[in-house]
Amino acid sequence: MNLLHVDSSILGQDSASRRLSAAIVASRKAAEPGLRVTYRDLAASPLPHLSGGSLAKADPAEAAAADGVMQEFLDADVVVVGAPMYNFAIPSTLKAWIDRLAVAGKTFRYNEQGMAEGLAGGKQVVIASSRGGFHQHSGADFQEPYLRYMFGFMGITDIAFVRAEGLAVSAEQRKQSLDSALASLGCPLSDAA
Repeated sequence: MNLLHVDSSILGQDSASRRLSAAIVASRKAAEPGLRVTYRDLAASPLPHLSGGSLAKADPAEAAAADGVMQEFLDADVVVVGAPMYNFAIPSTLKAWIDRLAVAGKTFRYNEQGMAEGLAGGKQVVIASSRGGFHQHSGADFQEPYLRYMFGFMGITDIAFVRAEGLAVSAEQRKQSLDSALASLGCPLSDAA
């Protein structure tokens, strides 16, 4: 079984989404010792944003990199994504990655009626979501609905979220939110705020 682990937070060691995504991956590895993990850090190695040249595959190196990103995704049975909320949505680096995945003929197609059909089903996506405030079920959440829609558009119906909210409210709230998210995964509680 193949697992693709993607992180997008710019906060490095201080990132709650990185901590959660790592815990999810560790839990999966413990449950399945033969699990093959591929790691992509979109903050350390960001993909270029789409341009006309990207779509035309004008730069052979960029086209080869985009093909590699696509193959990592297609080869994965499970995709774990560390997705912090930045300005009520996802980091632009995560959007650039998704732009490399939403490719007609690879992850979706249009049928004779003009309706989109996802081609990347049969895999699970787990999102490690971190948020400074409390945004679940609010009109200010453009993170979770976007991610659900995009992965669903590609045919993926098995999508789970592990959330830590209110991280910027106080040190106590941060610890409580991380502890709750980690406990939902059956992981040890946090030892630092």
